[in-house]
Amino acid sequence: MPNLQCIFAGIIIFCTLIGFGVAAGCTSPASTSSSVPATAGPVEKVEVYHFHATQQCISCIAVGDLAEKTVNENFKDELASGRLVFAHVNGQLPENNELVSKYGATGSSLWIGVYDANGFYKEEDIRVWYLINNKEAYSTYLSGIISKRLNGDLS
Repeated sequence: MPNLQCIFAGIIIFCTLIGFGVAAGCTSPASTSSSVPATAGPVEKVEVYHFHATQQCISCIAVGDLAEKTVNENFKDELASGRLVFAHVNGQLPENNELVSKYGATGSSLWIGVYDANGFYKEEDIRVWYLINNKEAYSTYLSGIISKRLNGDLS
């Protein structure tokens, strides 16, 4: 019986350590998940997509709403010309499966896609999640990223 208690205690300690490791990974400093080289040629088009589920939490809604507001207020000409595209995409709807697969979206997320003469590059921007409680900082940050992408700076 004591061996069984030791094994059980070991399993609990192991699971606790794994839990701490996962939690630490979830709260690590912001970074982007990307397949983007540092520079591109002339940019043909930039896409900004807010992927979400049918049911959204307040934070997920905020990421999308702030992105839409930022794009609409700061990139009117680019939107009108089609050089910049923004959309909310419900990843649970079958008609969006192709776009979800293209970007590799797995949940609520903000993705930026860049088309240039060399092809298509995509990146998930997770920094925006840390800025949803500061609308001005969110808009300034995302506007800067979009401007860089439109100008061929993929760093």
